[in-house]
Amino acid sequence: MKWTDRSVFPYNCPSMLTKADRTRQFIIEQAAPIFNRKGFAGTSMSDILEATGLAKGGLYGNFESKEEIAREAFQYMFEKAYNEVVEAVVKKNSPIEKLIAVCDYHKDYTRKGPVEGGCPILNFSIEVDDTMPRLKKDVRSAVERMLNDLYRIIEKGKRLGEIRKEINSERYAEVIYAQIEGAIFLAKAMDDHKKLNQSMEFLKEMILKDMKINTSLTDRTDNTDQKKQSVRSA
Repeated sequence: MKWTDRSVFPYNCPSMLTKADRTRQFIIEQAAPIFNRKGFAGTSMSDILEATGLAKGGLYGNFESKEEIAREAFQYMFEKAYNEVVEAVVKKNSPIEKLIAVCDYHKDYTRKGPVEGGCPILNFSIEVDDTMPRLKKDVRSAVERMLNDLYRIIEKGKRLGEIRKEINSERYAEVIYAQIEGAIFLAKAMDDHKKLNQSMEFLKEMILKDMKINTSLTDRTDNTDQKKQSVRSA
């Protein structure tokens, strides 16, 4: 999926849900912020039972384990956050504008993000390890999806002559994403959202300075080359 599409996460289509699906969705929505705040290890089935108000039968009848709920909750939170980024990006036309929109979207993310508890990718990636291979794979897939979208935007910018062709698209996609996640972590750890905003401004400057082709300079160079050619022809 690219940042030009809508999410296909099944629980985003309420009219298509059965009663069982709606119960599962309710459990996921109630459990998601708990996992995101307390982590996998810190979240108990009792926490989820208390949040949902369901009996044990209602919970275990829909999910086999805490890990299954955590996986669904992570996917739900990721799709919710991802769709908001999509909303910001699709409004822009040029690749550079799309990259800038990604930065602007993440300003104040630690104060008014779409998911309670912060960035689900960051929160889950800190905790998951080889003891939870399926959840670890889910987190990795989400990261790869974000990186792939950034890569596609950069590649399109190069094709359109807006981004320098010598730019390593994969490396810059990683740098941009790492800067965003690192800034979110720093702002959260320091309890200072201004650090996130400052980092996003720095990232925007990097994009405009290091990646964007200076069209005015290119035009002046082309004009100079044309004048030199005219002189030689004369």
